[in-house]
Amino acid sequence: MSPDTVDTLTETEARAELARLAAEMERHDALYAEATPEITDADYDALRARNAAVEARFPDLVRPDSPSLKVGAPVSSQFAEVRHGVPMLSLDNAFDEADVADFAARIRRFLKLSADEPLAFVAEPKIDGLSANIRYEDGVLVQGATRGDGRAGEDITANLKTIADIPHRLSGSSWPRRIEIRGEVYAPNDAFAAFNAEAEAAGRRTYANPRNFAAGSLRQIDPAVTAGRPLRFFAYASGETSETFATTQAEALAAFESWGFPVNPRSKRVEDAAGLIAVYRALETERASLGYDIDGVVYKVDRLDWQSRLGFVSRSPRWAIAHKFPAQQATTVLEGIDIQVGRTGSLTPVARLAPVTVGGVVVRNATLHNEDEIARKDVRIGDTVVLQRAGDVIPQIVSVVAEKRPADAAPYVFPTHCPVCGSEAVRPDGEVRRRCTGGLVCGAQLVERLKHFVGRRAFDIEGLGEKQLIAFSERGWIKEPADIFRLARDEAKLAVLRAEDGYGDTSVANLIAGIDARRTITLERLIFGLGIREIGEQTSLLLARHFGSWSAFHVAGLAAAEGIPSPEWTRLAEGHGVSPRTLSVLASATLDPADPWPEAPIDQKLALAFPGVAAPARRALAPLAADWPVIIELSRIAREDGPSETLGEIAGISGVGPVAARAVAEFFHEPHNRAVVDALIAELDRVEDAERPKTDTAVAGKTVVFTGSLERFTRDEARARAESLGAKVSGSVSKKTDYLVAGPGAGSKLADAQKHGVTVLTEDEWLGMIQ
Repeated sequence: MSPDTVDTLTETEARAELARLAAEMERHDALYAEATPEITDADYDALRARNAAVEARFPDLVRPDSPSLKVGAPVSSQFAEVRHGVPMLSLDNAFDEADVADFAARIRRFLKLSADEPLAFVAEPKIDGLSANIRYEDGVLVQGATRGDGRAGEDITANLKTIADIPHRLSGSSWPRRIEIRGEVYAPNDAFAAFNAEAEAAGRRTYANPRNFAAGSLRQIDPAVTAGRPLRFFAYASGETSETFATTQAEALAAFESWGFPVNPRSKRVEDAAGLIAVYRALETERASLGYDIDGVVYKVDRLDWQSRLGFVSRSPRWAIAHKFPAQQATTVLEGIDIQVGRTGSLTPVARLAPVTVGGVVVRNATLHNEDEIARKDVRIGDTVVLQRAGDVIPQIVSVVAEKRPADAAPYVFPTHCPVCGSEAVRPDGEVRRRCTGGLVCGAQLVERLKHFVGRRAFDIEGLGEKQLIAFSERGWIKEPADIFRLARDEAKLAVLRAEDGYGDTSVANLIAGIDARRTITLERLIFGLGIREIGEQTSLLLARHFGSWSAFHVAGLAAAEGIPSPEWTRLAEGHGVSPRTLSVLASATLDPADPWPEAPIDQKLALAFPGVAAPARRALAPLAADWPVIIELSRIAREDGPSETLGEIAGISGVGPVAARAVAEFFHEPHNRAVVDALIAELDRVEDAERPKTDTAVAGKTVVFTGSLERFTRDEARARAESLGAKVSGSVSKKTDYLVAGPGAGSKLADAQKHGVTVLTEDEWLGMIQ
């Protein structure tokens, strides 16, 4: 769907679109967190913008896992979680000078500044690296973390200590007793190129760009590996602090420098939008000669008290914005198309290119996104193509230079089977990606699926991380989840670990204990651990609470698998204006095999055949109804090809919906998935029934929305506690909302609550109510 179709979406289409966007962006967040992004920043921003547009039109459909409620990427299970003293939020983007002028004008309006009153900003190069939050107590570095999801990050203290630019002890004596210093870890371009050249010569892993290199280097389990990487650091902000140490952003940067941190020398204090644009133009010209990658300029209101007044809206501060540089382009020859299979089975085409330099970086590969994109642009092997690099991730092909096409260039035929395991690759209705159906039998998906299975929010198996899963799968020891539990009782394999892999008796005992501890598992963790597409942590909880036990959920999944609607029924049901009542009328109609009204036009035939069907629905049916036999077939499809009662039950669970319900049905429809599940259950001791929400609390049955920067608990903790007390947690405010719990920085949701007369509570008032 293109952005201009938002205004024509039905509620059903909008719900499916939001589910698709949430899943797609979650996948890209995970790829970004692993330093292997597939799309450009601009493409990711476009997905976020479309999600926001659909939510604005259908506010009651905002999902609990909506991208609009998230900041950054999830925290990896291989590092301890660190909660930031003050959230590290994302910045909104400006893409042209008009956006910058609007930003400055919004600041003036919010602060009620007159046209002649000075408005100063600090403009800083937007370094393309990895954000870090470093906590000092009494001048000593005590902890460092990634940004993570904005609320909590990964503990990478030992790795950050290996970077020479980051002081272990602050200089001087004017620093606060406790302070978080924030900045960007990056790799200089020449040092990055040298590392890649050496790694390629030695047959080791190379990185696509300096940002991926910096992210991958900081996420090394062994700090000695990080110490050998050429990483640098620029400080740019503070987080939580015990005392005020500056009144402006410019003063804060000067303080950081006096304490021993590098501060970007091209950061500059300027007046109003004209000053910001002047810095932007200068940095755009100097960009290639800086020696490190930047993808834009960050503008911040200089006065810190004004920053505090401006506060936040949604996931971004009002007082700052990132002005992105435009994409850079070049032409080259497409030498081939490789198909990569992702952890969820998605088949992604990647262009192999004749090497070309774009914006100072040699590019050999580019994303082609999906088969529709290849067909739309008519990209063929041998074509000369226009290449665009934006955001310094994998570039994309913009267009084909038609006049340079070879005479023998043939249209590309996208594969219908997985190139890794040979399983059928299908394209679910409404999706742009083709997916391998091999699941856990597909080598490309195996390790990623197992990583999900043992992850912190699924089975949470101690001592079984990516490194071990790769080693065990390469030996053929682990091919499905049940094999993990079999391993703990396989003395022959455990003996190999001791003899060949250097495992001591204690390590083996810990591994066995970690595995055996999860032979008893809660129902929601089991459902989430299965890795069913579209079934996230929150949906797993909803399914668990609805069915109560594994046996009930399993029976429902199998029954749903027998009642998957046909593609023809799905197309019929998704027609604009076709409601459940319309389908019911079609299904219950008794039609004569011979056309009773041979001379009547199609619209009139439909009105006579299906009395009570409204005009919008008839207009949707007309293109499908070429003649009377087709009208009879539409009635049969509505009657016989629809979803089963069980599938309808799952789809009707509040917060689940038809997309997730269909995913459950399709999962259990595959014989190899059923075999994997049966084998896993046989290895478990007990699946604990779901805890039923309480009905006798002060908030049972109430709808609650949390907003702002919560300080007494994380958003996940707040949701879990509220739901355990029988409340329904929503992501948007409507007239049906009972309570809005507002932390600092509450924005549009607070205004919506006041408009609808919703009761607004502080965190303390909420805690008082539920305790």
